Amino acid sequence: MADSKDLQAKEKMEITSSAEQITPGFVFTPEVDIFETEKEITLLADLPGVDTDGLEIDLRDNTLTLTGVANNSKDESEINLITEYEVGKYYRQFTISEVIYQDKIDAVLKDGVLRLTLPKAEKAQPKKITVKNF
Repeated sequence: MADSKDLQAKEKMEITSSAEQITPGFVFTPEVDIFETEKEITLLADLPGVDTDGLEIDLRDNTLTLTGVANNSKDESEINLITEYEVGKYYRQFTISEVIYQDKIDAVLKDGVLRLTLPKAEKAQPKKITVKNF
C-alpha cells in the first residue's frame, strides 16, 4: 500500500487528440475513482464548474461516456487579474464489462463531484433440473 507521502494530486490535464474539435476551447480529462461491490459499480468524477444542465452521461454498447461543460462564474463587470482556473469541457469514456441495469443507474452531482452508481444485472443462477420417471 502506498504511503500517504507518496500520493500526489495530479494537475488538470487537457486531452490531446489528433482528431479535430468542432467547437473551440479546452477539453479536460476528469479525475475519476471507481469502486466495485458484488451488486454495483460506483464512479466518482471531479467535474468542477459543471452543473446538471451542462452534464451528459451516456451508456451504450458497453461504453460509458461522461461529457460536461464547466461554466465560468466570473461576473461580466469583473476584470481578470490572475487566472489559474481554466474552464472548458470534460470528456471521458469507459468500457463497462458488466451487464448493467440501465434503467436503475443513479447519478448525483454535488459540489463539483459526480457520483454515478451502476447496478449490476443479476447473473443467471445455475439451476438443477430434476428428471422424472415416465
